[in-house]
Amino acid sequence: MFAVLKTGGKQYKVSSGDMLRVEKLAADAGEKVQFNEILMLGGDKPVVGAPLVDGAAVQAEVVDQIKGDKVIHFVKRRRKHGSQRTKGHRQQLTLLRVTDILEKGGDKSGVKAAMGAGSVSAAAVSTAPAQKAEPKKAAPKKAEAQAEAPKAEPKKAAPKKAAKADAGADDLKQLSGVGPALEKKLLEAGVTTFAQIAAWTEADVAAMDEKLSFKGRIEREGWIEQAKELAKG
Repeated sequence: MFAVLKTGGKQYKVSSGDMLRVEKLAADAGEKVQFNEILMLGGDKPVVGAPLVDGAAVQAEVVDQIKGDKVIHFVKRRRKHGSQRTKGHRQQLTLLRVTDILEKGGDKSGVKAAMGAGSVSAAAVSTAPAQKAEPKKAAPKKAEAQAEAPKAEPKKAAPKKAAKADAGADDLKQLSGVGPALEKKLLEAGVTTFAQIAAWTEADVAAMDEKLSFKGRIEREGWIEQAKELAKG
């Protein structure tokens, strides 16, 4: 049995026990990670996703964080004496050993999702709500301070945050790479909840990339997978 998975903008055909080199993941050696973007399952009864296979997953163990072969970039300009430049580059990679291919139940396995090193780790995503809880608890104290000291009237940000929560909007800044400016763009485009992002199709992603000039950020940062996890609460 084999599976075709997608990570780092590339597709890989893997079987259980295979050694695999992928774009660097946010994981340490010895950790177990799970790839949830499965395009196809092969075997006696092949299954092709549309675009992904529901519930399928590939689990792997991180062997080591490595670097690829050095690539030499040499530039020499004609008619400019001594004008030349040599640059070297080694791509950062993650070496994996495929352990399991799950046909079903991947969304309930509890294994850490494989995320790119440039994205927020699963641990950071899980702790983000706790970090946001402190300002909400401080709101009643601000209200009491306003009652005691009339000069504190200009600081009325807490009621606005409460109004936003009542409107049913999620904190989109919990997604990887989303800051206040990017969150404002999403809200202006009518995207207010994780459930909306989790339900995006390939056509929706392409339209949003073109509308807001994301240039592949949605797939690169794994927003849809993060939104599915965050929407579960």
